[in-house]
Amino acid sequence: MTGAHFQVAPNLAFNEQVARRRAAGERVEHLAFGESLLPLPPEITALLDAGARHRGYGPVAGSDAARAAVAGYFSRRGLSTHAEQVVLAPGSKPLLMALTAAVNGDIVLPSPSWVSYAPQARLLGRQVVLVTIPLACGGIPDPDLLPKAVRSARARGIAPRLLVLTLPDNPTGTLAPPDLVRRVCAVAEREDLVIVSDEIYRDLRHDPDAEMLSPASVVPGRTVVTTGLSKSMALGGWRIGAARFPDTPLGRRLSASVIAVASEVWSTMPAPMQEVAAGVFAEPPVVIRHLWESARLHRAVARGLHRIVTDAGASCRPPSGGFYLYPDFGRARGLLATRGVRDAASLQDHLLEALGVAVLGGHHFGDEPTALRVRMATSLLYGETDDERWAALRAPDPLRLPHIAAVLDRLAKAFSQLLA
Repeated sequence: MTGAHFQVAPNLAFNEQVARRRAAGERVEHLAFGESLLPLPPEITALLDAGARHRGYGPVAGSDAARAAVAGYFSRRGLSTHAEQVVLAPGSKPLLMALTAAVNGDIVLPSPSWVSYAPQARLLGRQVVLVTIPLACGGIPDPDLLPKAVRSARARGIAPRLLVLTLPDNPTGTLAPPDLVRRVCAVAEREDLVIVSDEIYRDLRHDPDAEMLSPASVVPGRTVVTTGLSKSMALGGWRIGAARFPDTPLGRRLSASVIAVASEVWSTMPAPMQEVAAGVFAEPPVVIRHLWESARLHRAVARGLHRIVTDAGASCRPPSGGFYLYPDFGRARGLLATRGVRDAASLQDHLLEALGVAVLGGHHFGDEPTALRVRMATSLLYGETDDERWAALRAPDPLRLPHIAAVLDRLAKAFSQLLA
């Protein structure tokens, strides 16, 4: 008897492939991995140094100081929160999987959506129901299609119980407007769906004054919110995630289940990271400034790349959060077919092999495989050294910096060549 067949997550596997090519001397413009390598203020690294003295196991749900800091973080965003509603983990990814395990039912996802939601569900033996996103944005299923999709799934013996939303969204780099969030929440309430609102990109909204409506403000009794410091503070390798549970019987049951899973899988978030979480989620001025500078940089470069791909002939939703674009090259299907490009996978391969541009095909995100859509991440375009990245963070107009202008110029030539 052989074991189950598992595959490495496509974003991680492809990132390693690109890294090997670059190490071998190939020039590859890396748009395939959503990692920010922005440098840290010394005050943040000092938190890690201070936490290094803590070597013992801590509480499974997180230290009192870290949970209180996360509660304050959510409360300042209009979601009144007590420390007891918070659970911390080594990244938000294990929290998302533990939540999937804690909810007794199958999962409803927008299509496209982040690469790990569906595989996590399938690892747990759960069915996945995909619902197309609306024209305006990603991160949520189209509220006009969602009710029929849920009822049709039930008629086929599937038991939808968990709905995952992403605000702002990966892969489209957009933020769902409040009216669409309310409509999706109304469907979730009618169909008795638990909502997980993945808000890890919340603090990277391109317009800080743009209203972001969390489902936890609309249907607070059935919404769990997840977040972390991988994206906003460029701390992906430090693995710091947090979840906020409703202060209701359902929320307490889910929290208890997630803590039970945690006790058997990761035991506790590493003690030094508890120190970092307590310090960063408290949001001292240095963190607030760093978040503002990061969001400004992400906005500038994402908008610059958006102009490049749309000028070349792709259609693409304007980015409004995070550091992603999700262009559609379907207008050039006939031309691309002459180059052997007929679906997302071959488009991904062609961009890498012929033009030296690494992207992730939309098929990895649950999109229609034959669609000519890919995800592009701008977060690795800010420089090769910390000096260049600091300059990008602090520049009034990052696109005027020579090293960023040069890479955007190379990308403009590549996409013009793709669609010429």
